Amino acid sequence: MKKLTVLMITLLTLTLALAGCGSSNKDTADKDKAAGTKTVLKVGATPVPHAEILQIVKPMLAKDGIDLQIIEMNDYVRPNMAVAEKELDANFFQHIPYLNKFAAEHNLQLVNAVAVHIEPMGVYSKKIKNLNEIPDGAQVAIPNDPTNGGRALLLLAKAGIIKLKDGVDINATVKDIAENPKKLKFSELEAPQLPRALDDVTIAVINTNYALEAKLVPTKDALIIEQNDSPYVNILTIRKGDEARPEIQKLVKALTSAEVKKFINDKYQGAVVPAF
Repeated sequence: MKKLTVLMITLLTLTLALAGCGSSNKDTADKDKAAGTKTVLKVGATPVPHAEILQIVKPMLAKDGIDLQIIEMNDYVRPNMAVAEKELDANFFQHIPYLNKFAAEHNLQLVNAVAVHIEPMGVYSKKIKNLNEIPDGAQVAIPNDPTNGGRALLLLAKAGIIKLKDGVDINATVKDIAENPKKLKFSELEAPQLPRALDDVTIAVINTNYALEAKLVPTKDALIIEQNDSPYVNILTIRKGDEARPEIQKLVKALTSAEVKKFINDKYQGAVVPAF
C-alpha cells in the first residue's frame, strides 16, 4: 500500500510537471506569435542627418506594427548594393543625381521613393576666413565620387575660384577645369575623410552630413554654401517594384510628416532643409 501511494504521488508530480511545461511552451508560442505581427523594415543610412531623421519616424511606424531597423553605414557604395541584394529594404543617404549615375553604372533596379531634404554642400577651412584669402598653389580637397566631385567643382566655379569648360554639369572632373588662376592643387578624397583633411588643406568642399558629424555648423562655419534651390535632394531609395509595399508607403508618409519637418527645421537650423 505504501509503495502504491508513493507511485501515485510520483505520477501526479510528473503530470503536473508536464502540464507546466506545456503551459510554458504555449506561452512562448503565444509571445512568438505576437512578435510575428511586427513587420521588420531594414533601412541603411548615414548617421547624420539621415539616421537621426529615421529615429524620429521609428516610434511612428511602431504604432503601425512596423519594426524599423536602422542600419548605420559610412560609405556611398554599400547601401545601394545592399538594397539591390535584398539585405536592406531601403536606404536613405543619397541625392537623385548620385542614385541615377550609380544605378546606371551598376545596372541596378533602384528608384526614388520620396524626396525628404536638401543638404547644401559647403566650403570649409581652418586656415582662412574668406575665400579671397586663398593663396596661390593652395591645396583643395573635394569628394572623389563622380556626382559629388562635380557638384563641388560647380560650387567653386560659382564662387569664381575656378572656371569650368562650357557645357559641363554635375559630372565635371578636375580635367574639366578651364581656368585655374591660383593654380590650386586638387585632392580627391572619400567623402567621410574630408573633415579630417581640414588640417592638411586650405579648403575642403564637404557634404553637409559629414560636416555635421564633424561638429561643423554649415550655416556658420562654411565660407560659402549652396542655396536652398539645390537640385541635390536627398531621397529614400528602394527596389523598383516595391513602391506599393504597405510598409514602404507608411515609411514614405512618416518621412514627409509635419513632425519630421519640424524636427529638421529645429535641429539643423538651415543646414538641412525639408524638401516637402
